[in-house]
Amino acid sequence: MSAGVRSREAGAVSLYPRVSLYALMLAAAGIPLYIHLPRFASVQLDIGLATIGSLLLAIRLVDLVQDPAIGWAIDRWPRAQAAFAMTAAAGLAIGFPLLFALESGPGLAWQLPATLVLLFSAYSLGMILLYGRSATLAARPEPRELMTLAAWREAGMLAGVVLAALAPTLLAGQGGEAEGYRSFGLLLGAVACLVAALTLPMWRRPVRPGSALSLAGLRKAGATRLLALALVNSLPVAITSTLFLFFVEDRLQLPGLAGPFLILFFLCAGLSVPGWARLSNRIGARSVLLLAMPLAILGFVGAGFIGPGNAVAFAAICIASGAALGADMVVLPAMFSVALTRAGLNASAAFGIWSFAGKLGLALAAFLVLPALDLSGFAPGQENAPGAIRALTIAYAFVPCVLKLFAMALVLALPREEPTP
Repeated sequence: MSAGVRSREAGAVSLYPRVSLYALMLAAAGIPLYIHLPRFASVQLDIGLATIGSLLLAIRLVDLVQDPAIGWAIDRWPRAQAAFAMTAAAGLAIGFPLLFALESGPGLAWQLPATLVLLFSAYSLGMILLYGRSATLAARPEPRELMTLAAWREAGMLAGVVLAALAPTLLAGQGGEAEGYRSFGLLLGAVACLVAALTLPMWRRPVRPGSALSLAGLRKAGATRLLALALVNSLPVAITSTLFLFFVEDRLQLPGLAGPFLILFFLCAGLSVPGWARLSNRIGARSVLLLAMPLAILGFVGAGFIGPGNAVAFAAICIASGAALGADMVVLPAMFSVALTRAGLNASAAFGIWSFAGKLGLALAAFLVLPALDLSGFAPGQENAPGAIRALTIAYAFVPCVLKLFAMALVLALPREEPTP
């Protein structure tokens, strides 16, 4: 290996912390929004759960066209990746403060959808760029190095999820919940500005060229099966994320522990990521998923049988399910990236489809479970009938379990892989 090649590879590795930082910024617009938005819309904006679920699904219709188009644009103008990255950060810097400053009133009917479209569009642009440029940002475009990059990226993503999931509670202080949300929006806007400045150098790396994307190329690479798996596998965590605060506060009757449980869950996910990445390099990504998925299923089943006030049992469930989530986050995108790289395909357009699949899972979860809870008579933060609490338990614990079993069947259908040499 020449000195120049070694120098370029060392430079790529030195960018990995910046990859984590950019992922941290983007994470706030993913799962945390689905954790906080239903409660924020219901309590602060007086919007029904069914309405917010329908709105989130409707916004996915924009993504249906937008996400593949974003991926195509990134591949079409490879030298503009720094401009794309800064545009995504600017969208988040503007969108977060706007969203959590909204108030009930006649203008809310267009202000909320417009702000969510801005936020999710910026999120899409940043995510597709970050994931689609894995082969460029990695020290070498080979499976082991792509898995290492994925570990750095997902560790940052999980750190961002923890920050964004907890911040409203920590910022509420004497000003109450409404003030906490406003401060939350301003904090995330400031984080986006700071991250944009710190991560600009990593987007100046030359792009590795690839072949144009086609359905036939995706099929030949085995990527279509991974896309189907990504969609199905996103549904269980999407449902539990959407219902997490409701389950802890109304089913377990432990409102003061919702924040610590979130910390525990995502901390365990983050701590598990390096281990899953190393194990994947030893036994293969498929085998890792088949180890982690039963762990997630046990967590879902266990949640359905614990009684109100049982904080210790739910903490154990958070540990197990968090560790299982770490495997999903690091292994599946890396498998997709490896498949695209081996086939020599342009990755950004493909990750545009991948991004849409993940967000569709979150939106479907909100669209299906929130109206169902509404019909059952469930109301957040109020006295609920046993039937409403039973509906919440089924939606939070048992529906994700069935979906995870389906995802596991899709993993079993994947071809066996040799461990990375």
